[in-house]
Amino acid sequence: MSLVIADDKKSLSLDLGTGIARFHAFWLRDNSLHPDTKSTSNGQRLITLLDQPADITIESAELSDRNGLKLVFSDGSIVHDFSLSWLVEHSYDQAKPETKGWVNEQTRLWGAELNHSPPSAAYNAVRDDKQSLKQWLQDIRYYGFALLTELPDHPEAFLEVVDWFGYLRETNYGRYFEVRSEVNPVNLAYTSQGLQAHTDNPYRDPVPTLQILACLENSTDGGESIVIDGFNAATQLQQENPEHFELLSRYCARFKYAGESGVVLSSKRPMIELNADGELLAVRFNNRSAAPFVDIPFDKMTAYYEAYRHFSEILEREESCVSFKLEAGQLFIVNNLRVMHSRTAFSGAGKRWLRGCYPDIDGLLSTLASLEAEETL
Repeated sequence: MSLVIADDKKSLSLDLGTGIARFHAFWLRDNSLHPDTKSTSNGQRLITLLDQPADITIESAELSDRNGLKLVFSDGSIVHDFSLSWLVEHSYDQAKPETKGWVNEQTRLWGAELNHSPPSAAYNAVRDDKQSLKQWLQDIRYYGFALLTELPDHPEAFLEVVDWFGYLRETNYGRYFEVRSEVNPVNLAYTSQGLQAHTDNPYRDPVPTLQILACLENSTDGGESIVIDGFNAATQLQQENPEHFELLSRYCARFKYAGESGVVLSSKRPMIELNADGELLAVRFNNRSAAPFVDIPFDKMTAYYEAYRHFSEILEREESCVSFKLEAGQLFIVNNLRVMHSRTAFSGAGKRWLRGCYPDIDGLLSTLASLEAEETL
């Protein structure tokens, strides 16, 4: 194990076992876990960036017997301890993806191969066993969707599922909404016609991040549910035509909903949304709710519509789709920032009755992070 402080004392180099990693003095001081710097109860900082000198340096550094690193900075004599495992986890001295549209290691792209084994779990197992809950939530994070079977026979059982991991977002549709045929519906989802692949409510800002659809009855012919990995579709678009990917990620589309009295919702976002570092962040796609596109230059509009059509075609490919027919007592949950859903048309005979709601993904990820942290204790 080697440790070298730079000549100007403004950084150090450390052999972490996976290679040499460099850390700046100001970064180490700002992220110190010392109780004078961060609260031991909640991990929040007790100092501001302006509480440390702009030219802070490392006065001394040594490796401890407890597999850690002890530092003294130029702003005082307090010894700051860093564990090597913490430094490995938070090392930033590494090559970053340079291409646009990359996805992180917690995301698995998929297509029709999941028809044989979609991620699924049973209600009682997930409710009663932390390990089963953790695995189900990990599947949602990894694949962007999962099924849940054997729900109790009461109409609001699916709301209890939300309580296991997070919180519900209420919208103009209420705490939850019904999906079944209606006369003069406020939304085309409430008809028997088939629906193209879409993400829900792209006209909202912020958009709902998770959606649950639970089946109370499904005795119709047809009405199969279909899910499509929007991240995988975006990746395929980029591979087949980089210019099309660039157009849909560079220029904003517009979406609008005004289907009921007193409600006018609109948003302006790219269909393929990237983080500043190029990571694939979200997909918004909903032809039913698309407003006129007015943010694309005249000389790019033809190419933009070609890209829009290309992306639509990818979503309709058989190899993109995972389909299943929900039975009473089953639900599926999707990451609405990533996974699109659709359905086939169904006949007038019988009934198809689903209930849906919009939990927030931050609660799910928080619960999952807590469950995973318990493993390391």
